This record gives sequence, structure tokens and C-alpha cells, in this order.
Amino acid sequence: MAERFVIIGGGPAGNVAATYAARLGAEVTVVERDVIGGAAHLWDCIPSKSMIATGGAMSFMRRSEGMGLEQEEPTIDTTALTARIDQIKGKMSGNTTELLESQNVRLVRGSGRFTGPHTVEVETASGVEVIEFDSALVSTGSRPRIPDWCHPDGERILTTRDCYPPRIFPESVTVVGSGVTGVEFVHMFSSFGSKVTLVVSRQQVLPGKDPEVASVLESEFMQRGVKLLMGARAEAIERIDADGTPDPDGDRVIVRCDDGRSVTSSHAVLAIGSIPNTDELGLESAGVHVNDWGYVDINHHCVTNVGHIYAAGDISGKLPLSSVASIQGRKVAEHVMGLHTRSHRHLDYDKAASAIFTEPEIADVGLAEAEAFASGRKIRVTKVPFSATAKAMINNDTRGFVKIISDPATGVILGGSIVGRHAAELISVIAVAVTAGLTVTDLVESILVHPALSEALAEAAE
Repeated sequence: MAERFVIIGGGPAGNVAATYAARLGAEVTVVERDVIGGAAHLWDCIPSKSMIATGGAMSFMRRSEGMGLEQEEPTIDTTALTARIDQIKGKMSGNTTELLESQNVRLVRGSGRFTGPHTVEVETASGVEVIEFDSALVSTGSRPRIPDWCHPDGERILTTRDCYPPRIFPESVTVVGSGVTGVEFVHMFSSFGSKVTLVVSRQQVLPGKDPEVASVLESEFMQRGVKLLMGARAEAIERIDADGTPDPDGDRVIVRCDDGRSVTSSHAVLAIGSIPNTDELGLESAGVHVNDWGYVDINHHCVTNVGHIYAAGDISGKLPLSSVASIQGRKVAEHVMGLHTRSHRHLDYDKAASAIFTEPEIADVGLAEAEAFASGRKIRVTKVPFSATAKAMINNDTRGFVKIISDPATGVILGGSIVGRHAAELISVIAVAVTAGLTVTDLVESILVHPALSEALAEAAE
């Protein structure tokens, strides 16, 4: 009898796990209440990156004079942009659905919850269905975090998910939260011409990232006219009228900070992280432990405290990246079908590459310079600015640099950071080197394309 494998949540972790497990012979059922492909992925990630790409195109057009072109101010077609986003989302969801169906994966539309260690109850449009399983995966993703002092209305006070499809582009906007999502929204709105203020609770944007990397982004923001409110922690957001009186129908929004400072704009966007979707899943009925932050603790196989129940994606408390969720899903499928007893590489989250789609882009992987110094580890740091490469000059965009961190004794590449055009693509080379244990010599002796931005990688390795 085939392994009965049920998956609650059809996002990157769930659909990849389903596809691989089905290929290996499992009888797979995917339960999804929103959209196949993942709500966070298709409602947050893809729309935001699509809008960022459009904003980037506008910024490029504004710089076109430096490339021998007559400059012309671009204008936004909101209807066309919305249609473009919907088309991309629909195509991706459709492709995922077709792939699952081609593998004979059963799709059940509805809200699933555990009623025991081997049963899931699904509330569908036509009634309640009970599904029995041998193994289960929970991959229900996350949603924007909303603190008690903020009450988004979807009109002027927005969560990140309220920002698309774009109904209007704000005259002015205050972004609360200077992490990855926050700075991406700053980039996006400023590209579209909005007057932007960023509330930064620490003394640098992107807390936890390389200060040198953060500095480049801060400089870019200031050149764009973005106002940075450093060391300010928001504690209240409310709508006001023209006189500054609180008014739930007011056309202005004021963000008040704990140090007495405040900023007024036409809109405010809350971008202070996310919370896992683990409530209302009946995990306690299956005996699955949820920690104090709402995440499901897992081991290196993504197994929960219940041996036949797995968790992956945002709810696992690991890196909240679609790429991480996808490979977790693959590893879960392999473990469910017993392939972990063969040659099997465990996931090393410290070697996951990540990117921030600002302008310039930011990407990093592996050991960070600040982390190495804090631990007293000896490292070799080499850095090459893109201004030294021919392709960056050809592109009329010499911002940023490549930084490679290696072991001074062995030359093994331990990590790296890239700031600049196409950083999200270029970091893949360093990611492969980190994962495979390659040395700086391996990279130096690779014959790369000229002229290309990737030449900076070899130069930094050298």
C-alpha cells in the first residue's frame, strides 16, 4: 500500500514536497484554503518584486541620459501594471497546479485541521471531509505581523499585503520597519515618485546585515530624497484630518514614535515582520508542539516532535525564504519515502543565499564579516568595487561592490556579500562555492565572460 501523505498548505514547501513524494510513489493529498503556489509567495513576494521591477525600469529611464539617450520622464499605467501582476500570479499558480495534477496529486480546496495524530478534517465548500494519513506536512506559511497599537484599514494604514495590486500610488508614505521588506517598499515607492519616510528603530537600516552594505543603501535612499528617522520606534499610527485631529476618515496619517518624534504622510505601511499561521490547525490534537512564538520546532529532517508529522516553510522558524521552503519540501519528501537512509545532505541554513531587491540590489551568503569578528574567527576579507569593471561602466551603473570572505589558511570560501546591479544573480556563484567548499583559487582560475559583472567575483577572490 502506498504511503498516504497529506500536506496542509500548497506554497513552495508544500507543492515541492507533493511533487517529489508523488514521483517516489506516495499517495499525496494537498489541502489549500487560498491559492496553490502559496498566499505569501503569490500575494506578497511576486507582486512586490513585479512592482519593484517596474520601479527599477523607471529609475533606469531617468538615468538614460548618461548612456547617450535623450531623457524622458516615465509615467505609470496603473491598470496595465495591475494586469501584469495578475497575469504573472495566475501563470505561476496555474503552472504549479498543472504540475501537481500531472503527478496525480489530489488537491482539496478548504481549511484543514488535525483531529488526531493520523487524521485531518477539511472544511470545503461542499462540506467536511476527513482524510486519514500515514505522514503529514504542515506548511501553512505566515501573515503580516500587526501590533496592538496599529489598526490597518486597507485604505490609508496598510499592511504590506494591502499594497497590491496598486490602486493608487501615495503622494507620501511612511514605512515602519527597516528590515528586508521595509527597505524594498521604500525603494518601490520612491521609484514611483512618492515622498518616503522610513522609521528605523536601530541606528542603521537592515539591522543584522553588514554595516558597509547598509551604508550603501542608506546613501542611495538619501540621494532619492528619502527621510530616515533613525533610532525611532513607532508606537502609534492613526488617521487625522487637515487640522491634525484624530479622524478615522482623515486623509492624512501620523506615525508617532516613542522618543516624541512623529511624521505625517498620506499613507503608512507597516512592515515589521510576520507571524506563523499555526493557529486553528488543531496541532495540539496531533500532539505537535508549538513554541512560545507560534513556530513548530523541527530537527534537521524537518520532523516535529511527532515522528510522522513534518513542518516546513515560514512556520518552521528557519529562514523565511521561498527558496528555503522549497528545498525543505524536497527533503521532507525524501525522508517520508525513506531516501534519507541513503546518501543524504542535511540542510545547512547558514549557507542559504538571500537577496534584497532594492536599487542597488543586495545579496549575501554564508559567514558574515561582523559575525566572524564577533566570534574571534580569523578570516580574509577581499573587496572589489564595481566601478573597477568595464561592464558596470557600460551599464552606467557602477554602484556597489563584491566582498568575499575566506579562510586565510586554506583559501576555502566561507561567505560573501554583493551590492550592485544583478546582485541576486551573481551571489549564486559564491553560494555554490560556499556549499561545495571551493577555494578562492577555484574561482580565480575559472575562465569567466568579459565584459561581465561576474569578473568582479574573480577579482575579489584574487
